[in-house]
Amino acid sequence: MPDVFDKISGFTVAKDAMEMGIYPFFRALSESEGTTAIFEGKDVVMLGSNNYLGLTTDERVREAAIDATRRHGTSVTGSRFLNGTLELHLEADRRLAEFVGKEAALVFSTGYQTNLGTVSALLGKNDVAILDKDVHACVVDGVNMSRGQMKRFKHNDADDLERVLSRVPADAGKLVVVDGVYSMGGDFAMLPQIVDVCQKYGARLLVDDAHGIGVAGGGRGTAAHFGLTDQVDLIMGTFSKSFASIGGFIAGSADVIHYVQHHARSLIFSAALPAPNLAAVLAALDIIESEPEHVQQVWKNAHYMRKGLKELGYDTFNSQTPIIPVKIGEQFRTGLTWMALIEEGVYTNPVVPPATPPNQALLRTSYIATHRFEHLDRALVAFEKVGRNLDLIPARQAV
Repeated sequence: MPDVFDKISGFTVAKDAMEMGIYPFFRALSESEGTTAIFEGKDVVMLGSNNYLGLTTDERVREAAIDATRRHGTSVTGSRFLNGTLELHLEADRRLAEFVGKEAALVFSTGYQTNLGTVSALLGKNDVAILDKDVHACVVDGVNMSRGQMKRFKHNDADDLERVLSRVPADAGKLVVVDGVYSMGGDFAMLPQIVDVCQKYGARLLVDDAHGIGVAGGGRGTAAHFGLTDQVDLIMGTFSKSFASIGGFIAGSADVIHYVQHHARSLIFSAALPAPNLAAVLAALDIIESEPEHVQQVWKNAHYMRKGLKELGYDTFNSQTPIIPVKIGEQFRTGLTWMALIEEGVYTNPVVPPATPPNQALLRTSYIATHRFEHLDRALVAFEKVGRNLDLIPARQAV
């Protein structure tokens, strides 16, 4: 008889990597203060975090979470639909909408649930979602959970988006979804061109700005970066990056947010975000709005590292943001490079197929406003040593 567990015996790739000592996933950090961490007993410079503004260790954010715990406890024990909405939720909804320049916003318990609930709520059986091929998995899952159809277009290719949209029936509802900042490549969505195509074909546009909120546009995101906030229908953001917490939000017109609020299953059937997490978000928002130097510094650090890595001879793809991928190529070699950098005191994130095309495996690095140049120089020294030892970059020329 067929057994649903039959597939398990054939899954050996992770165990093979474990036996070889190059398995990088689900390995614990014992201590982390943001810019550095302790990884399996070794002090490492942290280049694998999405803590872009370094606010997870800001005392004001920590104290806000502690105070909220004392006042409200550690959980709301219910969904926002029923007993789980606190005044803090409503304050966050209001302030986040104002921050990104939209009429209304709605806070979810995770970023994944935000896209899952929003996309599945909006797409009906006569609707089509048109996705950049590199959008986050939660957008794809949201479409699959809906009754709508899904089509894809080439990454950041407005011409291909137009080709796809031109073939969608005129009487179908159309929702285009792109990332504002792509989490692997570190490149911006080409929003000016994408907006033009969407308007030409009457398509609505959702920007998943998980990695843009807090970083781009003075912190207000990719739409603000391009001056296109009014031309983007929906802006999604998360709290697990620049906002030093967990959760997410969707922002748009009041009517659309009202509809999502009453139809998003991941909101209605999940416990609401606890007060300590909300308080951390609001404290981080206070800092982002009042202290622009944090956003400015993360960009300085990113420019410094991108220049340094390129000068060493590394391919950083089309990175334009504090996410800087480093191309290695072959999957096994990527694992070896990751381990070698750990030995030199630098933590990165290996990304291998199917998350990348074949022979395009990379190390994803990302930068924090609180990184000092001594951290970055230490990382560059390690990249140079490992790169030369593994023939990833050209040998140093004799003077």
